[in-house]
Amino acid sequence: METRIVIKHTGVEQFDETMALSQFAFQYERSAAELEQTKEQYESEPTVRYGAYVDNQLAAQAAVLKLQTYIGGKVFDMGGVAGVATWPEFRRQGLVAQILIQSLLEMKENGQTVSFLHPFSFSFYRKFGWETYTEHKTYTIKTDMLPARIAYEGSFERITGNYSLLNDVYQAYASQFNGSLVRDDFWWKYRINRRKPGQTALYYDKSGAAQGYVIYEVKNSRLTVHEFVHLNEPARAAIWSFLAQHDSMIEELTIKLPSNDRLPYLLSNPRIKQEITPYFMARIVDAEAFVSQYDFKAADHADDIHIQLIDAQAPWNNGHFSLHIDASGKASLRRKDDSEKIDDAIKLDIGSFTSVLFGYIQLEQLAQFARIEGDIGLVKRLQSRIPERTTYLPDFF
Repeated sequence: METRIVIKHTGVEQFDETMALSQFAFQYERSAAELEQTKEQYESEPTVRYGAYVDNQLAAQAAVLKLQTYIGGKVFDMGGVAGVATWPEFRRQGLVAQILIQSLLEMKENGQTVSFLHPFSFSFYRKFGWETYTEHKTYTIKTDMLPARIAYEGSFERITGNYSLLNDVYQAYASQFNGSLVRDDFWWKYRINRRKPGQTALYYDKSGAAQGYVIYEVKNSRLTVHEFVHLNEPARAAIWSFLAQHDSMIEELTIKLPSNDRLPYLLSNPRIKQEITPYFMARIVDAEAFVSQYDFKAADHADDIHIQLIDAQAPWNNGHFSLHIDASGKASLRRKDDSEKIDDAIKLDIGSFTSVLFGYIQLEQLAQFARIEGDIGLVKRLQSRIPERTTYLPDFF
């Protein structure tokens, strides 16, 4: 008898069976009360959920969260892939692949020009076009090596529950990076509140304007900073002084910051423990639509560059394109007909194209790694039009 496989959307009617798979796959267990809270979030969160059914039995699942991200200071609609899971007896049968391919098509139809995910395996998701786009720098600092306390002119206020006071500061900070989330009330309530427990302190400068905040937890003689947000150098220094005031309670502090952070340079003894960890992956879902929104660097001239994109999972991205960037930095990506002459082109896969436009890696570096093909002069020309920005994601899904 032939096996029947169906990929379909799931909803609250399938909550019990999807939660059973999630708890098994991610090795956690929730009480009846916790499941009720999860169900409330499940019903309210803007998400498209997918189930792969084999002979009417749920075999695999995934979800695409309807999110937004900052790129170049602009807001892009983004599909956040999460909760990918398969029962062991159905693994290695291509079910997740079918879900991912269908989700890409629907993300394109929904105007989500880019997608993020947290991989269980980077190599697995590279096959489907996602590529590393951001990493964390983690510091572990012994108490006697914390930044020196300074006198600051502002003040701190402990905040409980009122995330509106934090959100304006967060958005101003997050928009400086490529790949940070745009947070709404739902995200603060269900994601930040639950995933980042402890204390929240908001910093005001001497004029009374909020300029930064820190979310942190003290437990077992360790201070864990969940979120460190600052809009200027005085706020950064004040928050570090505030944290250093906890020295009598702790033996060490741990914190995750953007990869370009240079705290050790400011320390009297910079030999603190530092770890760089690749974190999330991204992929452009719709290359033409993405480029139309993306701001390249302005120049005193326009550029026309031929690009050959390789995208085995999204045929609308696969092929030869003409990239036109005008002097202001506005751009368009147009598919070339088979009959049109193809001059020298930069050839690269969709994952590499994503990482380059996000600013995570440069085209010339990819050329050194033999990850792209093309005339080096053409490569340098395109790289000169790509803005330099740090990628950072202080969230998880």
